[in-house]
Amino acid sequence: MIARILIIEDEALVAMELRFILEDLGHQVVGVAATARAARDLVRENDVDLALVDIHLSDGPTGIALGRELGQDMGVSVLFMTANPGMVREGVAGAIGALSKPTDEQAVETAVDYALRRRHGQPVEYAPPGLQLFG
Repeated sequence: MIARILIIEDEALVAMELRFILEDLGHQVVGVAATARAARDLVRENDVDLALVDIHLSDGPTGIALGRELGQDMGVSVLFMTANPGMVREGVAGAIGALSKPTDEQAVETAVDYALRRRHGQPVEYAPPGLQLFG
């Protein structure tokens, strides 16, 4: 299942690695944003299926609020990425879960596949390792 994915990550090397992984999997990366403002602009300019959202961005700890906005107001499915998944709680509209960082290609692949299946109402057989699920 191919998707249009936005990476919201302020660490350039992490963002670049995620981009390579996602493109190798055949997904279209619509952009990389290091700030909440840049992310909003990219979502307005592109049709985005899924956003990978770091919870601490260069303009502050805005990732959770941004994820809520993307899910609730813009119809984007959200996977948070954080070294401390316990910081993110359920109840963020559109958020599927939180993926622990650091991560690897296999974890990203299975988490993205899981998120896209949930987005499209397809059955999911298991929760991927390293992904803290919401609802």
